[in-house]
Amino acid sequence: MKNPKILFAFGTRPEAIKLAPIIQEIKKEENRKIFESYVCITAQHREILDEVLRLFKIPIDYDLDIMEHNQTPWLVNEKIFRKFLPCLEKIKPDLVVVQGDTTSAFACALLAFYQKIKVAHVEAGLRTEDKYQPYPEEINRRLISPLADINFAPTKIAEKNLLKENVKKETIFVTGNTVVDALYQIKKEFKIKNRLKKDKRILLTIHRRENWGRPLTEVCLAVKKIVEIFPFVQFDIPVHPNPNVKEVVYKNLKNIPQINLLPPLPYFQLLKLMSKSYLILTDSGGICEEAPSFNVPVLILRNKTERKEAIIGGTAKLVGTAYEKIIKNVSELIRNNQKYKKMIKKKNPFGDGKAAKRIVEYLKFYYGYREKKPKPFINGE
Repeated sequence: MKNPKILFAFGTRPEAIKLAPIIQEIKKEENRKIFESYVCITAQHREILDEVLRLFKIPIDYDLDIMEHNQTPWLVNEKIFRKFLPCLEKIKPDLVVVQGDTTSAFACALLAFYQKIKVAHVEAGLRTEDKYQPYPEEINRRLISPLADINFAPTKIAEKNLLKENVKKETIFVTGNTVVDALYQIKKEFKIKNRLKKDKRILLTIHRRENWGRPLTEVCLAVKKIVEIFPFVQFDIPVHPNPNVKEVVYKNLKNIPQINLLPPLPYFQLLKLMSKSYLILTDSGGICEEAPSFNVPVLILRNKTERKEAIIGGTAKLVGTAYEKIIKNVSELIRNNQKYKKMIKKKNPFGDGKAAKRIVEYLKFYYGYREKKPKPFINGE
């Protein structure tokens, strides 16, 4: 039996963070005897991707280098189709592994399908049920599911979403989310502790395309008002480099003593900041998955979320981007200690730090290197 060739293809920082634990697991000595693994990056987001590659020591075999500022989803697709094909023709992989819902993930999965190469989708089954929220990610991930031969769903809710769309049950395996694996690794490596939240430090991150323009302005104005109402509150805001975000944030929030406008932070520094935060305001899916491991409540700056586990589990609340609603919900968690404590005493519904191991063990089962299917993750119901 020839060793299966596994090709990981990705292009953004969140994809790198979530695939890193799987790449590390599959490259362990005992697994290298079974799998040949390769890494191809599209570099859809070059500046903030490279730092994660260094942090997790991910070796790169192919770099498509498609990064351009303000490029459209169709331009990303066109470039990947042109540049990823030679990579597939050279490696001839048995399986292409993609993660999440980026345009890179969709384009790589589609091209692999065109070449009749099997596809595995990590973090399959996340849905908002609104094709424009988030745009274009909701449609990207919906289109990857029928292309995928293996759907690694992070939770039972994600599995149910796939089954509703008639994805075959035998192609789905529930793993937990690999971001929790990555977080545990960095917490241990950098000795990041869960801290007692004495100071009222609030972490704010916002970057999504659906929040550009008026929604982002509303968020900034709400932050301005919150520090007027609560002079003891301090905001830490790592500002996304995209001009659609950066220009609005600096225009509204610069030169305010209680607001720290920061450059994009390395992943380990972001986790350190999360561990010190009293509260997090974000439109990031990854942060919703990470924050419960630091016992920090999250207010989600979106109208819809695909991470319903956080809402059901009580670790996060969906508040949108309306000025009044943000002020009301932040004020409530500052003033009402009982409500605050209720949100921080919950366990992380997204994972247990063993997702990467489950995925690699499942691949061994899939390719006939182990008899029994590994046990799925069961805590995310």
